[in-house]
Amino acid sequence: MTAGESEAGVRSEEKNICFIISQLREITGIHDNRLLQKALQVSNRDINQAVSFLTDESAREPSYAAVANQPDNESNGATANHTRRSVIDLTNDEKADLQKAIALSLRESEKLQEEAKVAGENQDANQIGETSATESKVGLKRKRCEVWGDSPNPHDRKREDKWPVGLKNVGNTCWFSAVIQSLFQLPKFRRLVLNYTVPENPHENCRSHAEQRNLAFMQELRCLFALMAASMRKYVDPSNAVDLLKDAFRSNEAQQDVSEFTHKLLDWLEDAFQMAANTKNSNKKSQNPMVELFYGTFLAEGIHDGKMFSNIETFGQYPLQVNGFDDLHQCLEGAMVVGEIETLHSDQSFASGQENWFTKLPPVLTFELSRFEFNQSLGRPEKIHKKLEFPHIIYMDRYLYKNKELTRSRREEVKRLKEQSMVLQQRLERYMHYGSGPERYPLTDMLQYVWEFTKTKPSSVSPTLDVVNTPPTRSQPNANVASAMQISPTDLPIAEMPETASSPSTPQTQRATVHKPFTQSRPHMEMPAHPAPRHITAEELMFFENCLQRWRAEVEQDIAELKDSISQISQSIDQMYMDSSMCQVPYRLHAVLVHEGQASAGHYWAYIFDHSQNMWLKYNDISVAESSWEELQRDSYGGSRNASAYCLMYINDNIPQLIADDTDAETGHILEAVHSLPPELRQFVCEDNQHFMQELEEWNEEQVRKIPQKELVPAAEVQEAVVPLTEEQTVACQQNTCSASAKHAVLVKEQTAQAIEKAATSYENAGAEAALQEAFHEEYSRLFDLAKDKPTPQNDPRLQHVLVYFFQNKANKRVIERTLLEQFADKNLSYDERSISIMKVAQAKLKLIGPSDMDMQEYKEWHEDYSLFRKVSVYLLTGLECYQNGKCRESLTYLVHAYHSNLKLLKNGKNRGIDETLIAYYRRKCLLELNACAADLFESGDENNVTEGLSIMNDLVIPCMHLIVTNELSKEDLAAVEMMRNHWCSYLGEDMDSRLQEKLTEFLPRLLDCSAEIRILREPPKIRPNSPHDLCNRFAAVMESIHSTSPVTVK
Repeated sequence: MTAGESEAGVRSEEKNICFIISQLREITGIHDNRLLQKALQVSNRDINQAVSFLTDESAREPSYAAVANQPDNESNGATANHTRRSVIDLTNDEKADLQKAIALSLRESEKLQEEAKVAGENQDANQIGETSATESKVGLKRKRCEVWGDSPNPHDRKREDKWPVGLKNVGNTCWFSAVIQSLFQLPKFRRLVLNYTVPENPHENCRSHAEQRNLAFMQELRCLFALMAASMRKYVDPSNAVDLLKDAFRSNEAQQDVSEFTHKLLDWLEDAFQMAANTKNSNKKSQNPMVELFYGTFLAEGIHDGKMFSNIETFGQYPLQVNGFDDLHQCLEGAMVVGEIETLHSDQSFASGQENWFTKLPPVLTFELSRFEFNQSLGRPEKIHKKLEFPHIIYMDRYLYKNKELTRSRREEVKRLKEQSMVLQQRLERYMHYGSGPERYPLTDMLQYVWEFTKTKPSSVSPTLDVVNTPPTRSQPNANVASAMQISPTDLPIAEMPETASSPSTPQTQRATVHKPFTQSRPHMEMPAHPAPRHITAEELMFFENCLQRWRAEVEQDIAELKDSISQISQSIDQMYMDSSMCQVPYRLHAVLVHEGQASAGHYWAYIFDHSQNMWLKYNDISVAESSWEELQRDSYGGSRNASAYCLMYINDNIPQLIADDTDAETGHILEAVHSLPPELRQFVCEDNQHFMQELEEWNEEQVRKIPQKELVPAAEVQEAVVPLTEEQTVACQQNTCSASAKHAVLVKEQTAQAIEKAATSYENAGAEAALQEAFHEEYSRLFDLAKDKPTPQNDPRLQHVLVYFFQNKANKRVIERTLLEQFADKNLSYDERSISIMKVAQAKLKLIGPSDMDMQEYKEWHEDYSLFRKVSVYLLTGLECYQNGKCRESLTYLVHAYHSNLKLLKNGKNRGIDETLIAYYRRKCLLELNACAADLFESGDENNVTEGLSIMNDLVIPCMHLIVTNELSKEDLAAVEMMRNHWCSYLGEDMDSRLQEKLTEFLPRLLDCSAEIRILREPPKIRPNSPHDLCNRFAAVMESIHSTSPVTVK
């Protein structure tokens, strides 16, 4: 071993010890270095045993956790000698819990796969022991999502045009997919990986197993990136790359701490690029592209125990605390200033504090949001659901070392403004919460109430007089007590004498006893509706009114001035860093990695900005869907849902090369994905595409073989239809393609027959053609007038006739006229000679309409829309009937299909479909009732009940939730989905049977991320079409019944 290798080994050993201590500090919250060193020695560097030791020790000696963390001062001035290896933890965050969860997920996945392959095979006892020990503390097995099963139909797995390729989940690897997609969608990073040159004689040049593994991972990543760039598949399998990560996690390398798992990816890529650089330029040191792209430096300077220190440190993913902050800038301010910043510049020897200043920002700036913390009392990690906002573009100027003096002065100004705002806010609170008791109210309201009291008409009647001064009942069982409570009017002051309508000569004793009990009759005296003064003079009233009005106006003016001052200060703070000098270093948000669920169960996906299409996309394993900034905010900010961002990736907006597409060196045109690949990768992708094309062909051939020969005849006829047709054949073909219009003609044949009947006189006098003309115009006018009626809750005229639907949606006049003519040409009208004659005339006129006179595709689409409209109506009515009769399962199926078919109609026009709010309302009611039913079955603990409850969720609720979340969510739908998810997540903190725990952890990922699973809600049973008359009656009856409590059944 050379001296250099020995020194490198020592540095690696020191880094290992420091990293483990750092992670122990984060997991347990203990900052005493002596205790951490002791735990490391006792546990022989096993982090699980060390955590257990520290938990026990901290329980016995809690004072250990309160010791402050000392900064390292040994590297003062070592600016030039620091490398990327000296990454330190700035915030003592609890990101280790997140890494532990990811690692445990991989372990659990490996365990499941081994059990599936060989049931009786021996497993690694140490691996199981470590996982079980951790799981016993967590209380639940960690499962984030299940292994994807490929659809047998390869057409379901075919890529659509140039849409981005997804990644298959190969066993709790949703986290891997989110990170890889975020990096792949950076063209600069993608080019670096794809154009990586494998060193010659890698086995000779690789000096260690780690270097061989890193090189193998780099090769697998290049293949994976090539497939993601140019594959014909909708998603690709990353198993080879993931398996290398899992193997490294299980191996006995120097770094065994699971929290380092998230950093392995960039570590390995950096080592692979460094190896290639050393091979090319062995005599000179070259820059590592991974370090240049992802790593920056910052200066940490301050005072500790009166001693100055200044260190240059390197960072990759910059950690930020979430607790205590509302937005990303507040997080950064909290991370850049540690301790009392004003003491940094004082002469006090005991002052302490630290400032961090970025000296070099990487082109790709990644923030880790600490949303996981370890709960020592419960012995398990917990997720922080606090809301944290972040901008689309963030300016980093205020955190740069070159702007240190300017930023310090502005921080002082911000601090001064915040102190002013706090004082003003406290004064405002005194106005808004006035009083000395526990209950406090706005002062303006209190003055208003007093004013209203003084203005109330004075009352000289005691508020108890009409109650207690009543005669006893006839039985008078307690007359003495009652008489003792009576108050004589003579005892009252003259000003309070009640006004009565009785004669002055009436004795007072008689007046005192004329009142009947208040339950029998109304008192003759008018009591005030509100409390009122017993007596107030006009002078007093005027005085109080003047004072109260003046005081209230003064208070309102004070409040307005306070609010204006607070608003101005807030605007000044917001604009403090918005001048041009502080907006020179913009970073644009590139990707957001999101976690949904709790610390013990959940799912990961990524929102990534597509710069070429200028829109946000949601990458969720195999699914890649168009998204929006609003959806990203809803899922990523946290606070209102179980979903929140845990990693933000920003890119320097001043470096366009980061997002520039590959272009041809000669022409400058953007290259196709496959042509941008190196030759060996291009061949690899082409071979994979050929295999996939062969799979498609084999599937098609297999499906053809399954079809009986008698069913192949129509297919042959369809093929023959491609041959050019004569005009007569064209008319026949048009009639065949318009089967929907023929069905509509049959539906209204009774109405058409009535129109023919009204034209009997014209037929007798002028013949069939005149009769057809009269009947046509009469029916046209009737339906046009009927279309003027607007739909009501109990009546929808569109159900009565297809032309009413066309009129209300302003269909083409030719479409309307042909539809009506086709109804008179219906062969089902052959009732008598008159009907047959008119039918033949109508059929002859139809044949005269050639292809140039009519857009048959438009005609067909209009009739298909009306067929879908009737289908939606029938589904809605059937779903409502099922719901009223307690059949929520059947009702949900009908309502879900009604809603989504209705969406297709509404895209073409508001009057094309039904008001979706009614369908959505009852769909939510069915969902919530089925969810409650399934939860009750699960809580029973009975095996059959549990199976049935989970079946309801998997077969009905989750597929429906998938359909809901893939469309624009209303507030009501979002609240319902969150209510159902929270209901099931609440079971995580409860003690339950291990069998139920296992079923729950298998089920929760599907519930929390139902959008990732390909689940199709089964079609509802087919329903016989109703005639317009029956359908209208049914619609009226059902719509009327939903406002009552009694169910209705319409035959």
